[in-house]
Amino acid sequence: MAERSRTGSAATDSGSATPDPGTPVPVPLSAQAREAVLRRIVDRRYAQGARLVEREIAEELSMSRVPVREALRALVTEGLLELLPHSGVRVRRLDRTDVEHLYEVWEPLAVQASRLAARAAAAGDTEGVAVLAATLRQAEAAAEADEGPREVAAHTAFHEGVVAMSGNPLLARTMEQLTWQLRLLFGMREEPAHMRAQHAEMYRHISGGDAEAAAASTLLHVRDSRTVALRSLFGAS
Repeated sequence: MAERSRTGSAATDSGSATPDPGTPVPVPLSAQAREAVLRRIVDRRYAQGARLVEREIAEELSMSRVPVREALRALVTEGLLELLPHSGVRVRRLDRTDVEHLYEVWEPLAVQASRLAARAAAAGDTEGVAVLAATLRQAEAAAEADEGPREVAAHTAFHEGVVAMSGNPLLARTMEQLTWQLRLLFGMREEPAHMRAQHAEMYRHISGGDAEAAAASTLLHVRDSRTVALRSLFGAS
């Protein structure tokens, strides 16, 4: 790293100053486009199977077509979009095999994340515990107001909070690849009351620092979630 001067700036090889550490780093337009398209897929403004036209999205987002093109390519790689035979892309339809594969990967990661989060709580991570508690309160308020999308968002944030609390950056990076597919899936299936109770049970064990009980309750929850998803989407468990 370059040595900082007394004014707080650092000299680069070219002699120019590097940006102040407190200055926000601009988000590339392609990343902004990717985030915008993802949100439209998850909230189903772009329905499964819908063809996405690069020019129309660029106009909608008030961007040039280049960052939009880059975003769509990235989403094809991530599995949320698929290439059409001749040109263009469409939102990928999740079939039964897609859902089963997603749960096969998510299950062991979610279980280990809860185990590690409980160990973090036992070691004194009160901030992580507070974040989880806040997301559950948000989910409860949304359920009482019958606001399904807001409840799904809060429960998704709960799972993401468990991963963050695990303190394992490799696990977090791996889970990041699944996050949007999970958000899409959670938004498509129903959220039975017993699954809300399972989140509370997971929280109780994590906040209490009981790693194996947290892992066991998470395993039960993920497997129940799989059953609910398959029944909701395909009429079978």
